[in-house]
Amino acid sequence: MCRGPIDQASAIGKAPVPEQHVPLIVIGAGTAGVAAAITAAKGGVQTLLIDENPLGPDVIGLDVPLHFGQRANAAIQNKDRMVERIVANNPGLMEAFEAGIDVALGTYVFGAFINGETVHSMPVPMLGLADGTRSWMVSFDRLIVATGARDLAIAFEGWEKPGVMGARGWHSLVRQYNAFSGRRLLILGSGVTGLGVAQDALRAGHEIAGIVEVEAAPVGPADLVAQIQDRSVPIYAAHAVRQATGRAEVEGAVLVALDVNGAPIEGSDTTVACDTIIYALGAVPNIELLNVLGCHLEFRGAAGGYVPVVDAEGATSLAGIYAVGDCTGLQDPQSAAAQGEASAGAVVRSLAGDAKPVPHAASPAASGMSLYEYWQRWSRAEIAASGWDVHVCQCEEVTRAEIADLRPPRYLGARPAEMSGHNLRKLGAESPVNQDQVKRLTRAGMGPCQGRRCREQVHMLLSAVTGTPVETIPLATYRAPVRPLPLQVLAAFEELAAVRDNWVAWFNIPSQWTPHWEIDYAALETVTRKTGIADK
Repeated sequence: MCRGPIDQASAIGKAPVPEQHVPLIVIGAGTAGVAAAITAAKGGVQTLLIDENPLGPDVIGLDVPLHFGQRANAAIQNKDRMVERIVANNPGLMEAFEAGIDVALGTYVFGAFINGETVHSMPVPMLGLADGTRSWMVSFDRLIVATGARDLAIAFEGWEKPGVMGARGWHSLVRQYNAFSGRRLLILGSGVTGLGVAQDALRAGHEIAGIVEVEAAPVGPADLVAQIQDRSVPIYAAHAVRQATGRAEVEGAVLVALDVNGAPIEGSDTTVACDTIIYALGAVPNIELLNVLGCHLEFRGAAGGYVPVVDAEGATSLAGIYAVGDCTGLQDPQSAAAQGEASAGAVVRSLAGDAKPVPHAASPAASGMSLYEYWQRWSRAEIAASGWDVHVCQCEEVTRAEIADLRPPRYLGARPAEMSGHNLRKLGAESPVNQDQVKRLTRAGMGPCQGRRCREQVHMLLSAVTGTPVETIPLATYRAPVRPLPLQVLAAFEELAAVRDNWVAWFNIPSQWTPHWEIDYAALETVTRKTGIADK
């Protein structure tokens, strides 16, 4: 049979070579992940447990994966000390070590790669891993994702200053790292999270400047509210943050009272002295890897946004991929551990050829107030208090007004008059609202934090401006790498020679890496003839 010429630049057959194969990989050493790993190991399954803590100081400085607000002290520079702190504060890790589990701390998962709708050339499912010096691939038969959740932030003037951080970032620095550098805290949100931060901070000897709540009364349990009030902590109900004050970092906050309609009351500004402002409004499930894999996700406002659809054993829509813990919707520790154990049990049975499929169904609905409804009220209050000319996307410096007007990035030099006929409201009237489309038009969400601080804010802004229900707005997609990594770490990955030899063909510009005065045009002509690509 006659065959055509072989395309030497094709990616087929050039998949990365994994350094190691493990029957089961568990991502995340929180309550759910540790419970899953230990259960699987006891069932005789070789298991690799990966956790990115201790984080490197450069990553903490980028506020990834949590919003640390540059409130970590110099203690984070000592990695050995950080490892000791993490193990000491997570008793389950010691049990995991004793169970013979391969525990990889300080290891980041930057990507997950399996065959799907757009990829058909992967010989085996793989994870992309990295540490502070290099990156590599590991293949697996089963994967349990227990990546937890992150803090939600709502922008106000000055929220980019050092000292504005999230509750989970604060707990991480206080409990895991013992490296928190703040002293006097202002807490945003009077729910269970905010009241819990206040209690923990008081026990740690910190001062509480107050708790801010946009609702007319605290939203947390009455007994917890009473306990906080008994400690003489002021609760600023029906207030929003107008701005964070301070030259180089947070030195205080200006609060403004809200009327029954959520509008600022003129002349009601109150200045509160503090060095740290903590978002305690709730948490967003970390579903980046699940989205990259192609797991089916659904919007559940009570769970904090998009979550994977899982069955009773944590199985996702993809065979061999499980999700447990807070990444499926916030859970208490007991429920998270039980879910991790159930998923590990399913893995043990499936690897033994004794799988008993559980009917696939949507995740159970979370009870209580929809977090998204609560967050939308905070968003409306902060827009009213601090205005539209406030950066929502800190990385790319995109304001609320620029998103609403669909203004292109400033570096393009487009004049506002040229875009006057285009805005978010008009776009919403012409076609379904899509975060990815808005991201490409404005660059909101395209910075180093990869949307971790602005994604939900943009989501709510799109809903508010266009009148579109949040649950109908698609999730902005993720791509590998799902976390920022130094180029030297990614460059340290050993590619196949066939990949290196064809980089210029894939980029379509054979001479792009060479200064024009160093180009060997004779050699370039040879490359052009072989690849059929013209240098443009």
